[in-house]
Amino acid sequence: MAADEGSRKLTAILAADVAGYSRLMADDERATVRTLTEYRTIFTEKVEAHEGRIVDTTGDSVMATFESVVEAVEAAVDVQRDLAERNETLSGHRKMHFRIGVNLGDIIVRNDGTIYGDGVNVAARLESLAEPGGVMIGDFARLGVEGKLNVGLEDAGEHEVKNIEKPVRAWRVLLDGSEVASPAHVHPMPRALRRPKVIAGLAAALAVAAGFVVWGVTVRVETPQMVTADGMPTDDPVLAMPTGPSIAVLPFDNLSGDPEDEFFTDGIAEDILTRLSRFSGLRVIARNSTFQYKGQHVDVRQVANELGVDYVMEGSVRRATDGVRITVQLLDGHDGSHVWAESYDTPLDVAKIFATQDEITSEIVAALGSTGGVLQRAEFRSIKRGAPDSLDSYECILLAYEYVRLITPESHLIARNCLHETVAREPDYAEAWAFLSAVYSDEFWGLNPDPDTGDPIEKSRHAAQRAIEIDPTNQRAHKWLAVTYYWQKDIETFTNAAQRTLKINPNDTHTLIDLGLFLWHAGRVDMGFSLMKKAISLTPNPPRWYFGMISMEYYRQRDYRAALDWALQSEEPGNHWGYFFLAMAYGQLGRSDDANAAVQELLKIDPSYATDARANLEMWVIGLPGELGHWMEGLELAGLFDEPEAPSRPVIAVLPFTNMSGDPEQEYFADGITEDIIT
Repeated sequence: MAADEGSRKLTAILAADVAGYSRLMADDERATVRTLTEYRTIFTEKVEAHEGRIVDTTGDSVMATFESVVEAVEAAVDVQRDLAERNETLSGHRKMHFRIGVNLGDIIVRNDGTIYGDGVNVAARLESLAEPGGVMIGDFARLGVEGKLNVGLEDAGEHEVKNIEKPVRAWRVLLDGSEVASPAHVHPMPRALRRPKVIAGLAAALAVAAGFVVWGVTVRVETPQMVTADGMPTDDPVLAMPTGPSIAVLPFDNLSGDPEDEFFTDGIAEDILTRLSRFSGLRVIARNSTFQYKGQHVDVRQVANELGVDYVMEGSVRRATDGVRITVQLLDGHDGSHVWAESYDTPLDVAKIFATQDEITSEIVAALGSTGGVLQRAEFRSIKRGAPDSLDSYECILLAYEYVRLITPESHLIARNCLHETVAREPDYAEAWAFLSAVYSDEFWGLNPDPDTGDPIEKSRHAAQRAIEIDPTNQRAHKWLAVTYYWQKDIETFTNAAQRTLKINPNDTHTLIDLGLFLWHAGRVDMGFSLMKKAISLTPNPPRWYFGMISMEYYRQRDYRAALDWALQSEEPGNHWGYFFLAMAYGQLGRSDDANAAVQELLKIDPSYATDARANLEMWVIGLPGELGHWMEGLELAGLFDEPEAPSRPVIAVLPFTNMSGDPEQEYFADGITEDIIT
């Protein structure tokens, strides 16, 4: 190697950066810079005390080299212990946690002192695997320090990391001095995640306790009993509640400065949420519950308590003319501490954005210790299919997410138009076809019907089938294909299609509530009711109309008091179903005044309901024909079909007008004027 290219040497490399640095800067730039400067001074003192050299401090990072790997790890431990003490003096949201990775490897040292090579890259990847406030070291470093430190080491398993050809084995430094006798092949869960609440639900914790082998070696373990939303044992994974850790993905902050980028930011967050929900071992809280915190400064511990989750994910999106920065952090809902954080800079290229979302998703799942089959390669590959080539196409999908949230004629028209353009431009974009199927289905309900383009149900079926041809695992497409069979009264085909859909992802709340509703109406009452209850259990703050679906089943059971209790929870302005359920329940309970009030609200929303009720309701009881009469009975008892009383009107008498002309022959003229006015 030429002299100006530098020289090779075996060196211990320490790499560190700040977890959640972007959030800290966004919160208070001056305070963050002040703390970072102070903490870097600690790094310098500890590195020099252990005969090391600081080689780089770009941005929020620190890079140092050591002749001795023992000194490198001891320096890292000293830094983290010192910073932990200093963090005690800061408020929770201002604490600054570094992640540190230490590697022993071959590097190239240039004449100006800069270093590069695989040894440096591996150190940086080990740093990204470390917990905030923690230290992660490589396998070669572990061999060099074993038996020479006053801290224990814990095998964190092998990891495939970016730009490194072979998997990297990582070892967690136990800063409390404890020792762990981990077999070399066991992948234990991160220590920060070990709370009794999580251990009960994670197969990873069972792996640690029982020493079972994951990622390719099978040892018999007792798996957790699957239970339904009611806590009843079940062998059906579709009805079973997820047993793994729970996570809430909060709305991301739009840091672009342009309010029109709000849909882009929301869409990024929802897309990540959707990808996470594909992992069967995670309980991902539905968007309806998490997006209530949009625009609020929240304490993650409060959010975790309100939503009943173990972890909270938050982030931000900053879009510029030439790129996007996505910053994400995962926090422990119990104490608010950082579990994992990362920033991603990507050009405005949709493939890069998709790759970034995939990376975020996989790193979160890895950070949650999901083993035992959750992070399987085949499953992860399935959520990467169908990425569009065009950013315009991807932005259209984000607009479609927005439409699903709003479901207004205006947003429907915008979504339909851009989806038409997208599938014309990229005919192999499965997600665009799936959303188009949903949009056509809503045409059937009267949103911007376009008779010139054909029957909306046939159009919906074609779009769904096209999406499935491209991506057989697209659950949205399977769902809307199933719905087309329902509307065409092919109940057997609908039921089979619904069951296939649910197997793709049995924890997606939108799919659970939608197919639960249709299965109930198709006569699969027990299955439909169980799915609807599961959807509510997975959604701490569900949309109010979810509760009406539960009221519907109790009404069918003739338990009118329970039906009323649930109907009261579904009441909200503009929701005609809520007043429909209230009117029926009040009518059956003989509460005529309350029933009449519900009827009046129902008629305000839809003045034609009294005349169109039977026709509107017939399509909803294809599999429960006897229930239509039961519904009509409740509405009749509520007074929906009562003839309105004729309004009282004032009575007026028109007396004969007086002929003032003095000519008796003009009498007929005066009488005619009087009669004309009466008429």
